[in-house]
Amino acid sequence: MAKKQKKQSGGTPATVALAGAGVEHAVHAYEHDPAAPSYGEEAAEALGVSPDRVFKTLVADVDGELTVAVVPVAGQLDLKALASAVGGKRAAMADPVLAERTTGYVRGGISPLGQRKRLRTVLDASASGHPTICVSAGRRGLEVELAPADLAALTSAVVAPIGRV
Repeated sequence: MAKKQKKQSGGTPATVALAGAGVEHAVHAYEHDPAAPSYGEEAAEALGVSPDRVFKTLVADVDGELTVAVVPVAGQLDLKALASAVGGKRAAMADPVLAERTTGYVRGGISPLGQRKRLRTVLDASASGHPTICVSAGRRGLEVELAPADLAALTSAVVAPIGRV
C-alpha cells in the first residue's frame, strides 16, 4: 500500500480525505458492470479479495437520525444491533435518495469517508480481524484498502458486531 497518495485530478472526496489525513492506503480500480447484482460482491471478485474483507457502506435511519453501517459484503446488516450500537431503539434502511443526497455519493458508490455531511458511523467488529479491509472509494468501480483502525479513527466510528452471515 502507498504511504500517502497525493490528490489526483478525478479523485473522489474519499480519496482526497485519505490523502489529506496521510493515512496509509491503496486505491483499487476495476471495470464496473452495471448489470452486476451486488456491487460489493462484484468488487471482491474483481479485486480477488475475500468477500469478508470487502465492506459495504449502508445508510440507515436510527430513531430519525441517518447512520452509516459498514459491514462485510459476505453478510447482512443487523438493524437491531445497529440501533443498539448507537443507543437507539429502532433502525430501518434509509431512503436511497436521501442517502445519496446526504452523503454526496451514488448508491453502490457510497463511501464511509469524505461524505458531504458527516454521519455517525458504526463499523462491524469483524473488520478488526483483518490487517486491511476494502471499502468504496466514492464511486462504483473504485475501492480503497486501509487498516480498519484507520477507518474507525477517520470516521469516529463505533466498532460493534452489527453484521450477520
